[in-house]
Amino acid sequence: MRVSKLLHTRYRLNDLERSVLFYKEVLGLEEVRRHKSPRGSALVFLKAPESEETIELCHFPSSGPVEVQADLTHLAFEVSSLEAFGQHLAKLGLRYSDGPTYKPDGSGGFAFVDAPEGYEIELIQRSPVAASGAASY
Repeated sequence: MRVSKLLHTRYRLNDLERSVLFYKEVLGLEEVRRHKSPRGSALVFLKAPESEETIELCHFPSSGPVEVQADLTHLAFEVSSLEAFGQHLAKLGLRYSDGPTYKPDGSGGFAFVDAPEGYEIELIQRSPVAASGAASY
Protein backbone atom coordinates (compact mmCIF):
# COMPACT_ATOMS: atom_id res chain seq x y z
CA MET A 1 0.00 0.00 0.00
CA ARG A 2 1.21 3.52 -0.79
CA VAL A 3 -0.19 7.02 -0.82
CA SER A 4 -1.62 8.27 -4.09
CA LYS A 5 -1.18 12.07 -4.02
CA LEU A 6 -0.44 15.08 -1.86
CA LEU A 7 -3.64 16.83 -0.79
CA HIS A 8 -2.56 19.72 1.45
CA THR A 9 0.15 21.16 3.66
CA ARG A 10 -0.74 22.73 7.01
CA TYR A 11 0.72 25.85 8.60
CA ARG A 12 -0.42 26.85 12.08
CA LEU A 13 -0.63 30.60 12.72
CA ASN A 14 -1.21 33.16 15.43
CA ASP A 15 -3.18 35.58 13.22
CA LEU A 16 -5.28 33.68 10.70
CA GLU A 17 -6.93 36.60 8.91
CA ARG A 18 -3.68 38.53 8.44
CA SER A 19 -2.10 35.48 6.81
CA VAL A 20 -5.16 34.71 4.68
CA LEU A 21 -5.01 38.28 3.37
CA PHE A 22 -1.30 37.88 2.52
CA TYR A 23 -1.78 34.58 0.67
CA LYS A 24 -4.74 35.96 -1.28
CA GLU A 25 -3.59 39.52 -2.04
CA VAL A 26 0.17 39.07 -2.33
CA LEU A 27 0.39 35.57 -3.82
CA GLY A 28 -2.98 35.50 -5.57
CA LEU A 29 -4.17 32.25 -4.01
CA GLU A 30 -7.85 31.47 -3.98
CA GLU A 31 -9.74 30.52 -0.83
CA VAL A 32 -11.50 27.22 -1.51
CA ARG A 33 -13.10 26.60 1.89
CA ARG A 34 -13.03 27.41 5.58
CA HIS A 35 -14.46 25.67 8.61
CA LYS A 36 -13.88 24.70 12.24
CA SER A 37 -12.35 21.32 12.99
CA PRO A 38 -14.00 19.00 15.54
CA ARG A 39 -11.42 20.13 18.15
CA GLY A 40 -12.08 23.82 17.44
CA SER A 41 -9.28 24.83 15.06
CA ALA A 42 -10.21 27.53 12.56
CA LEU A 43 -9.11 26.25 9.14
CA VAL A 44 -8.79 28.02 5.80
CA PHE A 45 -7.80 26.15 2.64
CA LEU A 46 -6.22 28.03 -0.27
CA LYS A 47 -4.79 26.99 -3.63
CA ALA A 48 -2.78 28.38 -6.48
CA PRO A 49 -4.73 28.75 -9.74
CA GLU A 50 -2.93 25.93 -11.57
CA SER A 51 -2.54 23.51 -8.63
CA GLU A 52 -4.71 20.81 -7.15
CA GLU A 53 -2.96 20.74 -3.76
CA THR A 54 -4.09 23.16 -1.10
CA ILE A 55 -2.49 24.96 1.80
CA GLU A 56 -4.32 24.65 5.10
CA LEU A 57 -3.90 27.67 7.36
CA CYS A 58 -4.80 26.81 10.94
CA HIS A 59 -5.51 28.94 14.00
CA PHE A 60 -5.62 26.92 17.23
CA PRO A 61 -4.79 29.25 20.15
CA SER A 62 -5.21 26.62 22.88
CA SER A 63 -2.09 24.82 21.60
CA GLY A 64 0.06 27.86 22.44
CA PRO A 65 1.70 30.59 20.39
CA VAL A 66 3.40 29.78 17.10
CA GLU A 67 7.10 30.63 16.90
CA VAL A 68 8.50 29.97 13.43
CA GLN A 69 12.20 29.17 13.47
CA ALA A 70 14.40 30.65 10.76
CA ASP A 71 14.79 28.37 7.74
CA LEU A 72 12.40 25.78 9.20
CA THR A 73 10.22 25.26 6.13
CA HIS A 74 8.96 27.05 3.06
CA LEU A 75 6.40 26.86 0.29
CA ALA A 76 7.55 27.25 -3.32
CA PHE A 77 5.45 28.75 -6.10
CA GLU A 78 6.20 29.22 -9.79
CA VAL A 79 6.02 32.73 -11.26
CA SER A 80 6.46 33.79 -14.87
CA SER A 81 8.84 36.64 -13.97
CA LEU A 82 10.74 37.37 -10.76
CA GLU A 83 11.21 40.93 -11.95
CA ALA A 84 7.47 41.46 -12.46
CA PHE A 85 6.64 39.78 -9.16
CA GLY A 86 9.16 42.04 -7.42
CA GLN A 87 7.36 45.05 -8.91
CA HIS A 88 4.05 43.62 -7.64
CA LEU A 89 5.57 43.32 -4.16
CA ALA A 90 6.87 46.89 -4.29
CA LYS A 91 3.37 48.21 -5.12
CA LEU A 92 2.19 46.49 -1.93
CA GLY A 93 5.02 47.99 0.12
CA LEU A 94 6.88 44.68 0.29
CA ARG A 95 10.19 43.39 -1.02
CA TYR A 96 12.06 40.16 -1.46
CA SER A 97 13.78 39.00 1.72
CA ASP A 98 16.40 37.18 -0.38
CA GLY A 99 17.22 37.45 -4.08
CA PRO A 100 16.33 37.29 -6.79
CA THR A 101 19.13 34.94 -7.77
CA TYR A 102 19.31 33.94 -11.42
CA LYS A 103 20.92 30.81 -12.87
CA PRO A 104 24.07 31.51 -14.90
CA ASP A 105 22.65 29.70 -17.94
CA GLY A 106 19.62 32.04 -18.05
CA SER A 107 17.14 29.24 -17.41
CA GLY A 108 15.42 30.93 -14.48
CA GLY A 109 15.96 31.83 -10.87
CA PHE A 110 14.47 32.13 -7.43
CA ALA A 111 13.72 34.62 -4.66
CA PHE A 112 12.10 34.60 -1.24
CA VAL A 113 9.50 36.74 0.50
CA ASP A 114 8.45 36.34 4.13
CA ALA A 115 4.83 35.62 4.99
CA PRO A 116 3.44 37.54 8.00
CA GLU A 117 4.31 34.93 10.66
CA GLY A 118 7.83 34.27 9.38
CA TYR A 119 7.21 31.35 7.05
CA GLU A 120 9.30 31.74 3.90
CA ILE A 121 7.75 31.74 0.45
CA GLU A 122 10.02 30.83 -2.45
CA LEU A 123 9.19 32.17 -5.91
CA ILE A 124 10.71 30.23 -8.80
CA GLN A 125 11.00 31.50 -12.36
CA ARG A 126 11.62 28.64 -14.76
CA SER A 127 11.49 30.69 -17.95
CA PRO A 128 14.48 32.60 -19.31
CA VAL A 129 15.46 35.71 -17.39
CA ALA A 130 14.50 39.10 -18.72
CA ALA A 131 17.02 40.92 -20.88
CA SER A 132 17.59 43.40 -18.07
CA GLY A 133 19.24 40.64 -16.01
CA ALA A 134 19.15 40.34 -12.26
CA ALA A 135 17.22 43.14 -10.67
CA SER A 136 17.53 44.00 -7.01
CA TYR A 137 14.39 44.55 -4.93
